[in-house]
Amino acid sequence: MVNLELAVQDEHGIDVAARLKADRIELCSALPLGGVTPSLGLIEAAAGTTPVHVLVRPRPGGFEYTPAEVATTIRDVRHAISAGAAGVVIGGLRDGHIDSALVDGVVCAAGTATVTFHRAFDLLPDPFHALEELITLGVGRILTAGCPTVVADGLPSLRRLVSAAAGRLEVQAGGGVVPSLIPALVSTGVPAVHASAKTVVRDSGALTLGSAAQGPESGRETTDERTALRIIEALRDAGVRP
Repeated sequence: MVNLELAVQDEHGIDVAARLKADRIELCSALPLGGVTPSLGLIEAAAGTTPVHVLVRPRPGGFEYTPAEVATTIRDVRHAISAGAAGVVIGGLRDGHIDSALVDGVVCAAGTATVTFHRAFDLLPDPFHALEELITLGVGRILTAGCPTVVADGLPSLRRLVSAAAGRLEVQAGGGVVPSLIPALVSTGVPAVHASAKTVVRDSGALTLGSAAQGPESGRETTDERTALRIIEALRDAGVRP
């Protein structure tokens, strides 16, 4: 069995994940910016359907956080768990290494909920040493492409990480997952894949908000049910999903 996690950022994505019976969702906001912490209301809306793992990231950009940002992250972890999240997704670096103080604080705040270390992992110079450190810190899952680019480039590394983890921590493949890549990903032995299955919805109206916006004609991203279904069908064809 290979689990499927869908990265979603709105009510539509939550509904798609429930209809398709995804194993879990990673819930965030601003996915085009790499994702940031979603609102408490969205967490509450998602809780009780598909198991929800909330991305807790205080801002876009890099992964070295100030003490104030670390404190905000830990508070948001507590709020997410209280709102019904089954787990949280975090990541932090310090001088090119795991920010162990941040991770330890998050693991303590999460209690029995699962903590996932996200793709900040792919920036670490020694992923196998980092894997052992995260296991020691109590992290239950890493999200990785096996490299700093996309999973299509990281297949050999994913295979080695799965072997090194030896079931002590779940290695979840993510970063450019598309239906055609599923057979190759399954062959690495990863027990889970993470996909955003995005599409662009065109919005009407001429008002553009925010300096990062590209204009109303560019629309907004949301979950594409057809792409998500094709990923599930590819997993079934590979014999790793009922």
